[in-house]
Order: sequence, then C-alpha cells, then structure tokens
Amino acid sequence: MSLEQIRPYLLAGLGLVLILLWQAWQRDYPARVPAVDVAETTQGGADPAVQPDLPPSPQSVTAGASAPVPTLPTMQAPVSQAPSVLVETDLISARISLDGGDLRNLELLRYPVSLEQPDKAFHLLQERPDNFFIAQSGLLAANGAPNHHSRFVADREDYRLADGADELRVRLDWQSDTGLRASKTYIFHRGSYLVDVLFQVENASGAPWSGRMYGQFQRGIPEDTGGRFIYTYTGGVFSSEEKPYEKVDFDDMAAQDVGRSVTGGWAAMIQHYFAAAWIPDNKASNHYYTKALPDSRYVLGVISPERVVSPGTTEEFRLKTYVGPKLQDRLEQAAPGLERTVDYGWLFFIAQPIYWLLSLIHGVIGNWGWAIILVTVVIKGLFFKLSAASYRSMAKMRKFQPRMVELKERFGGDRAKLNQAMMELYKKEKINPLGGCLPILVQIPVFISLYWVLLESVELRQADFMLWVHDLSAYDPYYVLPILMGISMLIQQKLNPKPPDPVQAKVMMALPFIFTFMFLNFPSGLVLYWFVNNVLSITQQWVITRRIEAQPA
Repeated sequence: MSLEQIRPYLLAGLGLVLILLWQAWQRDYPARVPAVDVAETTQGGADPAVQPDLPPSPQSVTAGASAPVPTLPTMQAPVSQAPSVLVETDLISARISLDGGDLRNLELLRYPVSLEQPDKAFHLLQERPDNFFIAQSGLLAANGAPNHHSRFVADREDYRLADGADELRVRLDWQSDTGLRASKTYIFHRGSYLVDVLFQVENASGAPWSGRMYGQFQRGIPEDTGGRFIYTYTGGVFSSEEKPYEKVDFDDMAAQDVGRSVTGGWAAMIQHYFAAAWIPDNKASNHYYTKALPDSRYVLGVISPERVVSPGTTEEFRLKTYVGPKLQDRLEQAAPGLERTVDYGWLFFIAQPIYWLLSLIHGVIGNWGWAIILVTVVIKGLFFKLSAASYRSMAKMRKFQPRMVELKERFGGDRAKLNQAMMELYKKEKINPLGGCLPILVQIPVFISLYWVLLESVELRQADFMLWVHDLSAYDPYYVLPILMGISMLIQQKLNPKPPDPVQAKVMMALPFIFTFMFLNFPSGLVLYWFVNNVLSITQQWVITRRIEAQPA
C-alpha cells in the first residue's frame, strides 16, 4: 500500500494524537517555574508553621527593611463558621464571611450547573472540601492591620443591587485598640464580573502607620479538571511584561514557594471555562507569590506597594478581582492580557482569528452549531486549492492503480527495475506521490487551533444546536454525530486507491471504526466540525476524481 493511500488517515490521526499527547504531557510533566531567590520570599518572614496561609511579611518584599516582624494570628479552619452577608447582583450571588471579609461563596447566576439543573447556578467560589476555592484579602503591617483572619462587622445581613443602580457597595468595619480604624468595601457593578476591593485606613493614633494590601486565592485540587478523555488546565497563572502568560501549576507550588516583584501584571486561578484573577495597579511594582498549605491547598496572590498613613489622616488601598466566565471581551477590558486565560495553547495566534470569525458569524445567525459549520466552510475554502492538489494526486494514483499492479507483477522481486518503471510512469502521467503531503500538513495547525477554540470557549458551554444536540461542549448522548463521522470516513476511503494487499485493506477498513470510538466522548462541537469537514472533503474529492477518471489515459 502506497503512502498516498493512507496519508489522509495517518495525518489526521497524527494531528489528533499530537493533541492528546500534548495534553497528557502537560498533565504529567508540566513546565517548572524557574527557581527564585529564597531570600526574597523568606527573609524576615514569620514562621510559616504559625500562619501558613498569610502572604510573605512586609519585610520579605521590601529590600533593606528592618522593622520587627508582626505577630499574626494562627491559621483558622478552611471552612468558616463565622456569620456572613449575602450579596446579589444581576450576574452573581455571593456570601462574604465576617471572618476576614473573605469571598467564600460565589455563584454565577447565568451559568447553570447543567442542562438538567437549569435553576442551580454554577459555584465558582465555594467551601466544599472536594473543590475548595475562596478569595481572601487584607492588609499587612508591622504594627497591626486587619487581614483575612480578622473579625469585621457589617450593618446588614444582605445586600441587593437596586433596580436602576449601577453599583452595590458592601462595607465591613474593623477597629483596633491602638486608634487604627479600617473599612473594607466590596464594590459590585451591574453587568460585570469585575469587583473592586477597597480598604480605607484611618490613623487616629499618634504615630505613622505603614502597610500593604494583598489579595489571594486559596484552593484545593479539584477532583474533576475536564470532561471524559478531555484534559483542560486547572491551576495558577502569572502575567508580567516579560512573561504575559506564565502557568504555575499545583506541582510548581508544592515544589517551592514562588515570589517575584514586577510592574503591573495580574495573578489568576483558572479552570475550564472560568477564571478568578487579582488585578493590581498596572503602573505600580507589585509582589506576586504562591504558597503550599496542608491538606493539598494552595495560595496564589499579589501584594501592592507600601503606603504610609500619617497620624490624623486616611488613605485608600485598592485591588480589583475578576471572578466569572472566561468571556474574552470582558477579560480584555478587565486587564491587559487577561483574555489569555482562555488557553488556546501555543497556537493562540491562529486560534484567536478563528474565534473572532466564529463569534462574528454567531452574532449574525445566533446559533453556535451553525457558526461552527460556516467556519468549517470558510476554512475549507481557504485551503481549497491546497486540498485540490492532494485530491488530484490521489485521483491519479487511483486511476493508474491497475498499471502499477501490472508493473509489480511484471518485475516481481526486482525492486530496482520496479522503482525505475514506477518513476517513469509518475513522470509520464505527471503524478507526484508526495504531492498531497504538504497541503494536509499545513492544515494540521489550523485543525489543532480550532480544536482548542471549540474546547476552551465558554460560549459553547451548554450551547444548543438542533434536534438532540443541546450542549455543544458535551459528548453526543446518542452518539449520532460520531457514527456519522465514521460513516463519512468510510465513504472517503472508497474514493481512495484500494490497497493491493488484503491485510492492508483490512487495516484501512478498521481506521474509521477506531476513529469513531475515539470520538464518542469528544465534545459535540468538535465532532460536528470533523463531520462537516469530511462531507466537504468528500464532495471536493468526488468531483476531482470524476474529472481525472474522465480524462483519456
């Protein structure tokens, strides 16, 4: 059997295998974050066994600091038993614990858990042991400050965004016996997943007070990081001018604490379809860090620059946090480069235009399934001439296959004469046995990019198509699309030259069944793309084959 006969299946399989191998490699052998200066994260810090979930002390991120290390409270249990306040806007429902003022529960009201539970909102932040994920913030100072272990008080037990209001403020108060008063205010905005966290520090003491604000996420390793046979990244991400998108997974955090100071940037914990990020002032020098805690919990956060509050004055500290779906337009508005949390892999520069085209078409027709079909048509059109070259080569191989079989029978075991005769035939009939390799190889990066677009885009989550396909991000419940895809592969096989060897013919016949089995658990949107692409390829190949066979020999 010639290379031309099996090339489409081998290259298609190669593209799929590369994707699966890359996913497995990323999961089992993630890239390690370069080692950092240990002094940067430990010098002058308090004993990590005393308060392991607190950020590095102010002295550890300030060169030459000599102030005494603050005495901070011990770590509390992960699940808070303190009273909390309820917050509801048009997009989210959240609970803020009065212990530390943590965001310990946040539901995304427009994103149901599943199609079967449309009234149950997806929990992005929660205290469940199997998916522990909370957002904490506070102040760090050598002479006392409210951190995420301090007890706050609130005026009300519930806060709701009023009709016609654009923002909702939730204020929590704290006071020390030294004359320092502080308030922590969450500012929620209508139609937004971006939340401002504002600290106001009033210094009524007789001495200057200096401190820093921090925001951090604490989470455990979730039990499920993707669908069946589909791996997606769950872990930390840092962004800086030098490295706009740097993954720091849980293994990196367990290996060593990470610490670095950069201008601007952001720190995020991401998962499939959703992200939570702390966003500091993009012009200030901020310190980013990670910590590994007991019970397989991990901390990732940012510390803002130091501010001094003179006696009798008030100063403000502010961070922003984005907690919601990975909608690229909203992420891009929240912080530069935050849209990269929609992780398209190293081919993002190809994936981004594909996503733009997909969104553009969806904006016109309003159905993501038909948008996938039309994008497939557009991509097929872009590669029309390249594909035609491959199909012409295959058609000529098919047309002159009897001549090739005749040459093999004539020259028997004399391979040198057989090769010479085959080359003369190729030259005379203008057949290039490798002429279709390059066109198909060029299309593999596009296929991989489209794979990631369809896998990572939250817009396809629970997106209805038609008939029985009600979720393009889930596998086909009746396996109709995978079976249709397998049938299309069988039809394509009929258009290719038949292998002369019976054993090879059986191997070729098994390939569509193998691919069908592999695609049973793939998201319906991906299988839809592959099936439509096969149908278009069959049409193009059939037309070219008929034309070639109609030509006189």
